[in-house]
Amino acid sequence: MTKITFWGLTASPYQLKMQALADAADVPWRRAPEQVSALQGMKMAWRLRRARRAETIERLPRREAGLDEYPTVPFYSLDGRRFYYDSTGLAYHLQQLTPVAQGLLPEEPTQRFICRLIDEAFDEFGLYMVHHNRWAVSAATNTMGEFTSREMSNLLPPGMRRRVARTLPERQSRRCPYLFSVAPPGFDAGVSENLTPPALAGFPPTHDILNSAWRRYLAAMESVLLEQPYLLGERFTLADASAYGQLSMNLVDGRAADLLQELAPHTFQWLRTIRDGGHRGSAGELYFNERLGPLLEIIADTFMPLMRQNAAAYRSAVDQGQTLFNEAAFDRGEALYEGTLMGQPFRTVAKSFQVPVWRDLCQAWEALDDGQREQLRALCPQLTDAGFTCAAT
Repeated sequence: MTKITFWGLTASPYQLKMQALADAADVPWRRAPEQVSALQGMKMAWRLRRARRAETIERLPRREAGLDEYPTVPFYSLDGRRFYYDSTGLAYHLQQLTPVAQGLLPEEPTQRFICRLIDEAFDEFGLYMVHHNRWAVSAATNTMGEFTSREMSNLLPPGMRRRVARTLPERQSRRCPYLFSVAPPGFDAGVSENLTPPALAGFPPTHDILNSAWRRYLAAMESVLLEQPYLLGERFTLADASAYGQLSMNLVDGRAADLLQELAPHTFQWLRTIRDGGHRGSAGELYFNERLGPLLEIIADTFMPLMRQNAAAYRSAVDQGQTLFNEAAFDRGEALYEGTLMGQPFRTVAKSFQVPVWRDLCQAWEALDDGQREQLRALCPQLTDAGFTCAAT
């Protein structure tokens, strides 16, 4: 029996998503560095550094050289030596490993498209909401610095754990604007200045966008899960794994967890059930109906327009000779663009790794026949040919 070794931290929603996928596929796993010996952890860290430098870490179904960007974490390995990245890619990998995982991605084209759309929406836009919840909404209550330093203790020299516990929250708070969370002037998070997510001159505040969107996502999840066990019916799929990974990240964050339980109590319990492995062995029919309408609508109001604007900004920047993107460009004030989302302005950086995500979804939409597209439009009128355009191609 294959055993997956993850290299990651539970601070990452993608780590949580991958653990849920492995559990659904009934594939055993361990998480390094916390769940291996210090020697094993150091060996894996060394192999991973070499693989990153050599750019030999792959993802399924394929790596997009020049567009993809390696994450800090998580990665996974089937033998402790060869590494892969990308949480969605793990679902493709699991399908090759065991028949139990075949249902993670539906075979029927319309169901498969919905599954992919929900997965990518939570992966890309969902991250912004839950990172904001942790470091802005829950700035005074989250203990992720201490939690993460404990998980990394196998790799840390004496005395370093306390430093990591202190500096990690400071760094993540500073990163908030890159991850779409720009504070309004004078924002008070109830913590010291070095832990307060910053406002940026020339960048419109986005807290209202993220707070409003999160509440709509939760309301949409609640309306589905009150009537059926999973987003696409009776069986756990990649869509559930992605929603779980992002939303469950805030279960340990104090204030955000309290809000989640208050606003969406059924979803709150659903997340806890998956965290505890209650989705193992799920089986039954996959289907979609009008219950999914509100979730598809908030995806069409947030993820889709953001991806369209990002693709156009990336294409424009490339045409002007820009070669640096993502966080490195943001830190240098390069590849920035202005847009609107949910009727409010924003300013952010073009992200190259989101371009293939959106391009592939647009191609998947084009591959549907007219009847299949009409089914989706009946659920959400915003799902149109014009909605799935990719200016980067």
